[in-house]
Amino acid sequence: MKRIVIFASGSGTNAENLIKFFHNRENISVIQVFTNNPHAKVLDRAKKLKVSALSFNKIAFTETNDILNALKSIQPDLIVLAGFLWKFPKHILEKFPNKVINIHPALLPKYGGKGMYGMYVHEAIVKNNEKETGITIHFVNEHYDEGAIIFQAKCKVNVSDSAQDVANKIHKLEMEHFPKVVEKLLNE
Repeated sequence: MKRIVIFASGSGTNAENLIKFFHNRENISVIQVFTNNPHAKVLDRAKKLKVSALSFNKIAFTETNDILNALKSIQPDLIVLAGFLWKFPKHILEKFPNKVINIHPALLPKYGGKGMYGMYVHEAIVKNNEKETGITIHFVNEHYDEGAIIFQAKCKVNVSDSAQDVANKIHKLEMEHFPKVVEKLLNE
């Protein structure tokens, strides 16, 4: 059985999509959700879908081995960041080399880096009159959005599109592709 752990900071739509996609699979399962936000909607989604969830603070994540030890105890085959806003600490990345991936709502290397997430990305896309955008699934390293790219999917940006229109297109790409790319990675 391949084991997935998800880190999320917000509403958890990607986390829910992954949990549902792998529900009742014999070979892959989402076993834990971690969040840095004790009020994140992802906690409600995980509870509703009967997946264990844990909220933690910055000290537990970056200054102690609390989260590292929690991860080591459950031995995930893949750690999936799905709307997780903190930079992943080096001490965790070193213990799980090439096992931490992220989804970003733009075609990296464009519109990546600290502070570039969610609507900030979509607003920048519209403001800069981009003709296309998309999603990037990439390995996580010690820098924001700079790990090796695993997969990208594109969509057109129309002149009349608002940032919300772009967000809706990106959400569709995420729902369609993210679970399939995770499954492919785990089956390689």
